[in-house]
Amino acid sequence: MNKAVLKILKKLPFHFLFWTVVWFFFSSFFSVGSTNENFIFWFSTILSAIAIVASYVFGYYLIPVFLITKKYKRFILYSFYAGVFIVCAVLMTVVFGFVFFYHLEFQRMPALTKNSAVILVCVLLIIALTSAFKILKDTYKSLDEKKTLENKVLQTQLQLKEQELKFLKMQIHPHFLFNTLNTLYGFALKKSEKAPEMILKLSNLLDYILYQVDKPLVLLQDEINHIEDYVSLEKSRFQESLQITFYKNLIPENLEIAPMLLLPFVENAFKHGIQIDGVVHVKMNLKLDENNLNFTIENSAKNKESPKKGIGLENIKKRLEMLYSKKYFLEILQEENLFKVHLKIPIKNEE
Repeated sequence: MNKAVLKILKKLPFHFLFWTVVWFFFSSFFSVGSTNENFIFWFSTILSAIAIVASYVFGYYLIPVFLITKKYKRFILYSFYAGVFIVCAVLMTVVFGFVFFYHLEFQRMPALTKNSAVILVCVLLIIALTSAFKILKDTYKSLDEKKTLENKVLQTQLQLKEQELKFLKMQIHPHFLFNTLNTLYGFALKKSEKAPEMILKLSNLLDYILYQVDKPLVLLQDEINHIEDYVSLEKSRFQESLQITFYKNLIPENLEIAPMLLLPFVENAFKHGIQIDGVVHVKMNLKLDENNLNFTIENSAKNKESPKKGIGLENIKKRLEMLYSKKYFLEILQEENLFKVHLKIPIKNEE
């Protein structure tokens, strides 16, 4: 047995109970002034049948098929036909009682049962109540389904964004790791005293890149410390061919940002930095401006030649969009022998 049949069977007891109440309403209302129980039984039964047919026609056909879908002309036309049927059925019910139970003696009929207007109003009232209930039920069901669907869509979008964000945060260019390991290998061959310090910094940096990305926020000072470790490792590799400056104002200890937000720009500067007069120039500036964090980084580059952006800058743009929507500012400029990035993001300094 399919779900549709089970759903209908579950509704049957409620429908049966409702129409039983309607029958008792008709029976009690129209029995006033009458002692003919057999007539009242059949009279109430026929009126209930009329109300049942008309209610289901309106509730399950005319309203959902034409009214809800805004086919107003056809709804009005078919409603008119249904109204004619109801009026004719009510009049035929009165005639039925007049002929078969009171043998054409109209005066003997109870006052309410021979008043067609009152009978019609009672039947229409039942039809209106059932139709209104059906409209309210369908509206509530539609809103509930819409809300459920929206929640599923939002949940799916959130999961996709979380996965994409995690993927973007965990990306690191292999060239940095390979170059650093090669430098370490060279120091190890020379038995340099710098090797243990480089290994420690590389270990800390990889721990930050690979494991701290799951956190929504980290201390800005931690990000700065790992930038400095990164710079230190690059200094060991470039030796005298690197000139770097890093200016930063006083940073509150409790100030937090998303992890791995600034480091990719630093990595990009070293990856695409070009030696000019035998030296790669990198300049970084980090400062707070009211409720914004400003980060500027410049590196020497070939004149009028855009560096290969690869996936680095494109991914960081996607990540900024997911984190800050339209509330951030990112400017990337290619000037004469200079590549410059300026990032501004909103911050909250919790006291």
